[in-house]
Amino acid sequence: MNYLGVDIGGTNLKAGIVSENGEILRQNALRTPTNFADFSGALGALVGGLLADGIFIERAGIGCKGIIQPLTTEVQICPGEFSFLEKNRLVDLLDGALPPGVRVVGDNDARAALAGERVWGAARSVDDALMLTLGTGIGGAILAGGQIIRGKSGVAGHLGHLTIEPLGRLCFCGNRGCLETFFSARAIESAAVDAILRGCETSLTAEFHDDLKSLTCADVFEAAENGDPTAKLIVEDSIMVLGAGIAGLLLAFDPEILIIGGSIAEAGEALFKPLSREIRRRTKRWLPDQPPIMKPAHAKSSGIIGAAALAVAFQS
Repeated sequence: MNYLGVDIGGTNLKAGIVSENGEILRQNALRTPTNFADFSGALGALVGGLLADGIFIERAGIGCKGIIQPLTTEVQICPGEFSFLEKNRLVDLLDGALPPGVRVVGDNDARAALAGERVWGAARSVDDALMLTLGTGIGGAILAGGQIIRGKSGVAGHLGHLTIEPLGRLCFCGNRGCLETFFSARAIESAAVDAILRGCETSLTAEFHDDLKSLTCADVFEAAENGDPTAKLIVEDSIMVLGAGIAGLLLAFDPEILIIGGSIAEAGEALFKPLSREIRRRTKRWLPDQPPIMKPAHAKSSGIIGAAALAVAFQS
């Protein structure tokens, strides 16, 4: 049995054929268009190209940011660059590209990533898990009692919008002091740019002062590892806040494992070692056995694998 997984990302549209064992048999990608007409055409062409030789698929899943109604695939809320998708059904954009009778489901991209880990990855043998994806923002998903939690309105799992500081920084969601305003690629890059502009002592100034937009979160982590005092302070403070937020989540959900992925997780021990220490410091009285922090089994292909796993999860 094969599944189609479609990942709608900010940079690329990706699609792949995934076997019942979680192996990607074939895949393709296109740059993500920025308007509805081009997007619709590109999505249909991408999927149609994968299925051109008549390969059989049983079901299809689509992962996309925002709030997606799983069984109809209607995009209910999608802030930012994909706002043109709101009130549209993603399945309608595949009209003509899919064989007749193929059932299509959809969901938030972070929940899709956890579905992939639940069906074919790190969460396969547990019933309770938390997943955070650390990138431009913070994505999140919750596995409780063997079920991925959606909540009444489909908003459950937006862990990056946990309020850390009630009077904190303004977030694009309209709240203040969200976790991702303290720890995310955007937050860390903004802190570094601010330090450069204020003349703080940092090696980042020489390299990026004349091109601040090219500075990345990875650059800040690298400078911190090389002993840059300002970069170290930015990274340490950001990890401390992330650890505090995760500590609260662990006490709220008591998961068996914590899965952390996303582009910032590529920092490896520079992130995971101090993060684990901070979480431990804050939870040791209540959680003497701290749940292990695990990387996703499908980090490089989580979009396609996760979207295909949605088709498995909603097959009943």
